[in-house]
Amino acid sequence: MNITLITVGKVKEKYYRDAIAEYQKRLSRYCKLEIIEVADEKTPDKASDALEAQIKYKEAERIMKYIKDDTYCIALAIEGKKVDSVQFADKINKLGLTGESNIAFIIGGSLGLHESVLKRADYKLSFSDMTFPHQLMRVILLEQIYRCYRILNGEPYHK
Repeated sequence: MNITLITVGKVKEKYYRDAIAEYQKRLSRYCKLEIIEVADEKTPDKASDALEAQIKYKEAERIMKYIKDDTYCIALAIEGKKVDSVQFADKINKLGLTGESNIAFIIGGSLGLHESVLKRADYKLSFSDMTFPHQLMRVILLEQIYRCYRILNGEPYHK
């Protein structure tokens, strides 16, 4: 299985980078993982709705360049479907069984994802009604992907 994370912005904090590197190492025995970072747009304080829409559009253009036609696209969105870890593992397993071997997870910037990315998504996934920093979301997502593979392989992992 080929898994790609397409994310907006760079991870600045070393502790996030270290956690991401650890999960990349752990996942290497289960799948081919690639992380693509696209540039984020600077968002001024008190930006207008029109400016925010323009910023999300520019970030979306960058994201869409990396989504291939044969890629099953999962967008992380607050309005997406909430699943537990076992349901998530089942979703990934079913994708593999139906021949979907290229999966891209999309994490937007601080303003979220533009409508065009959400429309392209085959599935919208939500981790919570809460808002998380997009850098931390990378760590959370990678941990859940790792947990998914542990579940699918019948390997122990804390509950």
